[in-house]
Amino acid sequence: MQKNITFLAILLLCAATGMAGCTGTPQIPALPSTAGTPAATQAPSAPAQNNLIVSPTDVMPDNNAVSVVVQEKVYDATIPVVFGGGKGQYLVKSARVVLYRSDGQVIMENLGIKKDDTVRLPGTKQTDRVVVYVSEVNGMEYKVADVLSEYRTR
Repeated sequence: MQKNITFLAILLLCAATGMAGCTGTPQIPALPSTAGTPAATQAPSAPAQNNLIVSPTDVMPDNNAVSVVVQEKVYDATIPVVFGGGKGQYLVKSARVVLYRSDGQVIMENLGIKKDDTVRLPGTKQTDRVVVYVSEVNGMEYKVADVLSEYRTR
């Protein structure tokens, strides 16, 4: 009997805690006022998100794995991206490439889903970021490549 009362008390406490934690909205802190500072001394604001920072790619199941190779930039700053196929090639519905250029432009291109299909992206003569997403017939989408592409200097 004592165990049942303890169990019910713990269950009630957990339920109350869970409900109380889900009802609030996060407070956004106020920014300090800049009314007294001259405009010439303020630095220009940076973009909200830096698109030239790579992030981890998704791990595909072994039997669904495909490869995509982002090749080195050529002399005119073009970036070749090649679909390499793999065990899961027959499950791929589409592939798309997103190029984040160092000048702030974002370019999206579709990549073919047959082995050795290639798309050439117009990069810059600085460092650009290339991200490749593969969508499967079951509705899953995987980020299979996320690399920085630097311009070769010789």
